[in-house]
Amino acid sequence: MFNPSQADVRRFFCAVHAKTASGAPMEAIETLASLWIAEHPEFQADLADADAALARNYEETPERTNPFLHLSMHLSISEQCSIDQPRGIRQAVELLSKRLDGLHDAHHATMDCLGQMLWESQRAGRPPDGDAYIACVQRRATRD
Repeated sequence: MFNPSQADVRRFFCAVHAKTASGAPMEAIETLASLWIAEHPEFQADLADADAALARNYEETPERTNPFLHLSMHLSISEQCSIDQPRGIRQAVELLSKRLDGLHDAHHATMDCLGQMLWESQRAGRPPDGDAYIACVQRRATRD
């Protein structure tokens, strides 16, 4: 199982940003990451300086979004949808995308559910509850 360190994740996104800027060829996962980076121009400065990215502590500035965590969640949700794992996530995100009129906003709403599931899992010391995660996304997709 792949378990990158915080530094690995930051280097990955900074490298993707640099490859995008230079027009260098990319792996499929890098291309997907570049599409999510393009959706977040507010992260460009964070991605432009890999050394600063490795040194920055986003916990010290909680009012500021951690771009690496945010982009990682986009990639995670994209991967979950591509393989429909946990089962039902693809349909739930598609429904949410239609309700919110866009995949980007659907991902952001799904992130809230994903974050909640992970927090509850860590707090309780048990595996993540995929059923609760799917139910959360489905509730958001069917809200009036």
